Amino acid sequence: MQQITHIAALRTAIAEHKRAGRRIVFVPTMGNLHAGHARLVEQGRHHGQIVACSIFVNPLQFGPTEDLDAYPRTLAADIEKLEAARCDLLFTPSVAEIYPHGLVAQTIVSVPGISRRHCGNSRPGHFDGVATVVNKLFNMVQPDVALFGLKDYQQLQVIRHMVADLCLPIELVGVATQREPSGLALSSRNGYLSAGQKVQAAALYQSLQEAAAALRQRIGIASVEAAAAQRLAAAGFVLDYFSVCHADTLEPAQAEDRQLVILAAAWLGKTRLIDNLQLELRPA
Repeated sequence: MQQITHIAALRTAIAEHKRAGRRIVFVPTMGNLHAGHARLVEQGRHHGQIVACSIFVNPLQFGPTEDLDAYPRTLAADIEKLEAARCDLLFTPSVAEIYPHGLVAQTIVSVPGISRRHCGNSRPGHFDGVATVVNKLFNMVQPDVALFGLKDYQQLQVIRHMVADLCLPIELVGVATQREPSGLALSSRNGYLSAGQKVQAAALYQSLQEAAAALRQRIGIASVEAAAAQRLAAAGFVLDYFSVCHADTLEPAQAEDRQLVILAAAWLGKTRLIDNLQLELRPA
């Protein structure tokens, strides 16, 4: 695996692969990798000849009270995982390389509407930071395909809208969420959970499954959301949101909608967990 830290060297390497006619697949990450990230790299091999990955903890998407300084940096272990997954190229830029003029002077990419709901409402400016850094990375790597985990469903939808609006020639692929045996979605933030909290955390996905079952039985959306909120509170969570949404726009689902996603975010102790479940309702 080739490791590159500077944009100029990255452009040279990518240009050589493109001249050779190789299709470039890209997996952007913030490091502290787990089996879900490895799965993205492995799936990438089905979409092209060169799989490139980035590790960059993006300060622009962290709020002033969030865990930027505490976010785990595990580069040596990450490199081992990527080599085992057969990643071809790893881009590990510094903050100065990505934001040479500083964060305040950085041009911001903002995706209206969809970025302001759910996590965007709870974390103002978060998706502006995501869209900006992903757009910059896309311009640096020039991928043909980019893979993202479906655990961060709203993030992927924001990026889909950005790619469409800016006419970027990139195919986006969502990869199914990897889970622990309990159903807990794999996440870098799971490392903040105690052993007991990990047991509790399984209730988040269970509440999504129960909500999906209730929706298939044509129980009303408001009742489903209220029941889930009560269940999660009883399990020890502090709920941020539990919302049944249109799968594309992420607006509140209407009775006639068939393609749905249930989005959830909740605090367990000091750890904020997110998860989701997609479903299709058949006509009554």
